[in-house]
Amino acid sequence: MAAPAPGGPGAAASAALDELSRNLTYGALGAGNGSLSGAWYRRNQIHLFGVLLAILGNLVISISLNIQKYSHLQLAHQEHPRPYFKSVLWWGGIILMAVGETGNFAAYGFAPITLIAPLGCMSVTGSAIISVMFLKENLRASDLLGMTLAFAGTYLLVNFAPNITQDISARTVQYYFVGWQFMTYGILEILIFCILLYFHKRKGIKHIAILLTLVALLASLTVISVKAVSGMITFSVTDKMQLTYPIFYIMCIIMIASCVFQVKLLNQATKLYSTATVVPVNHTFFTISAIIAGIIFYQEFLGAAFLTIFIYLFGCFLSFLGVVLVTRNREKEHLPQSYIDFGHVPGKQMLDKIQPDSNGLSYGTLPDGSDSTKSPSGEKKEV
Repeated sequence: MAAPAPGGPGAAASAALDELSRNLTYGALGAGNGSLSGAWYRRNQIHLFGVLLAILGNLVISISLNIQKYSHLQLAHQEHPRPYFKSVLWWGGIILMAVGETGNFAAYGFAPITLIAPLGCMSVTGSAIISVMFLKENLRASDLLGMTLAFAGTYLLVNFAPNITQDISARTVQYYFVGWQFMTYGILEILIFCILLYFHKRKGIKHIAILLTLVALLASLTVISVKAVSGMITFSVTDKMQLTYPIFYIMCIIMIASCVFQVKLLNQATKLYSTATVVPVNHTFFTISAIIAGIIFYQEFLGAAFLTIFIYLFGCFLSFLGVVLVTRNREKEHLPQSYIDFGHVPGKQMLDKIQPDSNGLSYGTLPDGSDSTKSPSGEKKEV
């Protein structure tokens, strides 16, 4: 077979394949594989650094969310509350949020998507622990069980995630980007996204599954682009400059655009449904979408044993279940009263509850001094 002509398209493809063969390795099954042994540590040091960054980033995000929540509670108890964006405490939470997200971003440059994405459960469980310690919220039996399952799932994820190691260069990203696997996946994702968006926008269907599936489809592009950008920055620092390639800026645009539309759709979901419903469903959909993206685009399970994949998926299931248990019914403990109820005030007996007047300038309407209320027809009813 003749060698490809120098400088032709065949030479470029051959060079990309040669680079992939040098950068892409998968730990062979052996005594240390699937066990936290010395050999496992030596083989996965760079992955463990990424895991540490992701866990610390998610814990910092948990702290920031609770700081923001605490600042809102403080402002709510003030007689003349200031806008929340004028609170120093709230801005401290925002800064910590940025630090945590930076840690998550950097983690994708050191470890596979299939290892980093499921670690988002640490943010949910960490937030539950911090809220119990500092916001004096109740610690329920379901919280303890959920945290235990999430930690067990995280252990299995870290231990049995793919051992794949690859340096993400611009040439590697270009090779994956134009591969038939991603092209097929991208076409299917665009079709599904357009169909769901049609039902959401044109038919007015606001079901949580549709909204969060749209978020998850965008999230798959986000994690692909985040890993590409983070990986190319890491490669530029450790080896050769990659930031001069057009693919770097293409991935930056995809990352920013997909994040913006994700936030917009997620805000719609949180307006229509409680946080206790949105958080576990979004975590599950996001993680599944990220895993599929890592498998298809970066081929992260290439060469993995069936038992390793099974235990990894079981770890994902445990983390999903843990998040559901931690968030279940949590908001119901803090639901505010939606009306002023005089029925339980001693000495008062009211037939109607005082509801806010949506057409008036004031919040609600109090009865006048004649101990009577108006019926919907306008007639007064004596109490």
